[in-house]
Amino acid sequence: MRIATWNVNSLKVRLPRVEAWLDEVRPDVVMLQETKLADSAWPGLAFEALGYETAHHGQGQWNGVAILSRVGVENVVANFADGDAPDADARVLTATCGGVRCTSVYVPNGRALDDDHYTYKLAWLERLRLQLERTSSPNEPIAIGGDFNIAPADVDVWNREKAQGGTHVSAAERDSLQRLKDWGLADLFRQVHPDGSFYSWWDYRAGDFHMGRGMRIDYILGSAPVQAATTWAVIDRNARKGTQPSDHAPVIIDLDPTW
Repeated sequence: MRIATWNVNSLKVRLPRVEAWLDEVRPDVVMLQETKLADSAWPGLAFEALGYETAHHGQGQWNGVAILSRVGVENVVANFADGDAPDADARVLTATCGGVRCTSVYVPNGRALDDDHYTYKLAWLERLRLQLERTSSPNEPIAIGGDFNIAPADVDVWNREKAQGGTHVSAAERDSLQRLKDWGLADLFRQVHPDGSFYSWWDYRAGDFHMGRGMRIDYILGSAPVQAATTWAVIDRNARKGTQPSDHAPVIIDLDPTW
């Protein structure tokens, strides 16, 4: 079973690239972020033609998350499911696919350390953690994939000195991510590749991709059963090349064939 996550940065712009990538890579489950589509504009028939059932939680020109699956889409929950007021942004979507409870997340960017959006980001991460605590067990098969907008460690940033003092690397953000992991999740890419600098996002400007100036801010977190089944992981840099790519690359994991 192959599971992927990808911030496509506008599906309207990149649908042909996504379709070609799906045909080539054949993931069983894909969690998408920044679709930037309303639900009424979701191209479900295009994905159905490729063999995927889909669920989408959209907002129009901003945000938007989706799940595509060749192994079923069941018990879909859009937004948070904690009984509180819904998040105004379309940033989280959950469904069971092939026995794994998959959640596609687009964590708020934060913008700047003194911005209200940064406070929102920290509160959003805590809300996600509390939802897990209240509704799930780390002994259940869970995969949370997406654009977390946090580089977990200095090794995940091309220039740690330049990044200091900004979002994505602050202690509070990393602490929030660690609390989420402490519930019972592991970074599956790092489980397979414990050492080395790897990136999943590169700014469009100044040739950053070709110069290797990026961050690893996209990943899949898995619970104990998913950790035990993970056999392979990669960041698909090829999907960041060519004409009109997203500024993010897909992250892919494989689970044991007996899953």
